This record gives sequence, structure tokens and C-alpha cells, in this order.
Amino acid sequence: MSFLRRRSAATPIGPDFDVLAMDPGDWPGDLGAGLLPAPDGSCQGVFLRYDLFGGRGPAMIIGNLPEGSPARDLGEGQVPFEVAQLLAALGNDEPVHVLETEDVPVMHEDNLLIVRRLKCSEGRISCTQFDRSDGVLVTIASWDRPITDELYQLLKPLPAEMFQQA
Repeated sequence: MSFLRRRSAATPIGPDFDVLAMDPGDWPGDLGAGLLPAPDGSCQGVFLRYDLFGGRGPAMIIGNLPEGSPARDLGEGQVPFEVAQLLAALGNDEPVHVLETEDVPVMHEDNLLIVRRLKCSEGRISCTQFDRSDGVLVTIASWDRPITDELYQLLKPLPAEMFQQA
């Protein structure tokens, strides 16, 4: 039965965690979503790409990476996965690294978040990260737009079913 073959890599059917992001209905631009597959077909993260520039590139990428996701493993000064994706989507191949981080308290609904603001060597990038109580790391990377505290009020859980593949 040599004509029967397995697919080379399993495709994830969707995350087993809620994705915290801005609801696509609340966003006036284009939206794209991507899943990070593991070799076993599980979902190792979800990232959403919001485009406000009318097809000229993304304005923001929001990533949700659960504990154990290899995309969370960073070397010293290495930018988060979402920043690298943002730069790749913009066609920017200049080397960028993290210069410093600062912890800042921010309110999200009734919860106090400790948000890490990352200062990158490319000054047009704004990047923040915070850990959720379920162990998911949320990273927001923005191009040429500061990330203000008001942005956190727009974040809400999007159901995993939104990312299921048929």
C-alpha cells in the first residue's frame, strides 16, 4: 500500500485556550490570524495581525503563547516572536534587539496587570507583554504607534472556536 501516505506535518485544529485580543468586529482594518503548530499537531500559540494601513502593512500583532511554547524561548536581547513577525511582514530586515524592559501596572477590567514594556533598538516599534493567570503570555507589538493604557480595555477573550479548522 505504498500509495497511502501520512501528511508530512499535522495541522493544529485550534488552541485549547482562549485568545485574548481585540474583537475583529471592533477593528476597522483588515485582520489575519495564524496558528503556531507543534510537530504533534497541537497549537503552540495564536497571533492576530491587525492592518490599519490599507494593505500597506500591519499596524499591530497580538500574540497568545501558552506555557511550553518554543516561541517563548528567547536569548539575551532577542525580540519576541510577534516583533519578528511584524518586522518580516513590513519587509524590514534590519537587526533589532531589546534594549531594556520596564514593569508598569495597568488595569484591565477589574484586574491589575503587570505589563512589561520592551524598548527595542528600532524606535518605531512599541512592544508590551503580560502573563495571564492561565499561563498564556500575551505580547502586543505595534509599528509606528505607541501602545497606550486604553488599548488594554479593548482586549477581550475570543473563543477558541474562532480558530478551528474545518
